[in-house]
Amino acid sequence: MVTVVGIRFKKAGKIYYFNPGEIPVKKDQHVIVETARGVEFGEVVVGPKEVAEEHIVAPLKDVIRIVTKEDQERHAENKQKEKDALEICLEKIESHELEMKLIDVEYTFDNNKVIFYFTADGRVDFRELVKDLAAIFKTRIELRQIGVRDEAKMLGGIGTCGKPLCCSSWLGDFEPVSIKMAKEQSLSLNPTKISGICGRLFCCLKYEHDMYQEILDKLPGIGSVVQTPYGEGTVIETNVILERVKVKIKNQKDNTEELKICSMTEVTKIKEKRSLKEQLETKAVIDEGLSEDELKQLED
Repeated sequence: MVTVVGIRFKKAGKIYYFNPGEIPVKKDQHVIVETARGVEFGEVVVGPKEVAEEHIVAPLKDVIRIVTKEDQERHAENKQKEKDALEICLEKIESHELEMKLIDVEYTFDNNKVIFYFTADGRVDFRELVKDLAAIFKTRIELRQIGVRDEAKMLGGIGTCGKPLCCSSWLGDFEPVSIKMAKEQSLSLNPTKISGICGRLFCCLKYEHDMYQEILDKLPGIGSVVQTPYGEGTVIETNVILERVKVKIKNQKDNTEELKICSMTEVTKIKEKRSLKEQLETKAVIDEGLSEDELKQLED
């Protein structure tokens, strides 16, 4: 077993694990660590814990020290430098007439590199811009193109739910989100209703995905013949949230029909032509009249 601590370098950023060694590191402390891109200032978000060696991504870097007063002052200075660098870079982008949008600037703790994050519709020839910035800042310059999801994560904002964006407030990693998830949750396939301010599918579609998968595998599809406590019948409606189905049962004696609502545990599939998953996927596209290509654009 190996003792590690989890460290973040940005709010809602990815958690990286380091070896604390003999340093008595605690959760919520700030530390200086050695990373692949140099010395960095980070926050301990996962206190010391033991993990199996096979779960370690080698090489495991070391925690150098718990931050000192001088480290904190330098970190504050770097934050001010980042603001100044942002303004300077914006002016240079304008003077070079480049089709790019500057999002954020980041100094490494040791000032060994300045990273400029930007978005653009296509490739940008920023070689002259890099030369200008290197001459001004006298250090290594990196221009890193990011996607619209990363842009939203860096800038933050309020989602349609009225709460701060998940990606900028607590979501460390982006997980793949597909239009299939929206279909299986019976959501309207209107881009304005299922996409965030980044123009891509809501990250929260993923949160309930596993639950929907489990229930959809058990619930019979519409048109399925099932056995219920009231007799044999045909499913005419489903409710995934309540885990119920509405069944039309035919009385063989007087040839009348009645509707019964049954829980998922009360029905047994006898004959199913198409699964509920397949029905939801097909119905969603037909209802809105959208093409798969149009919907897939929301996944990028």
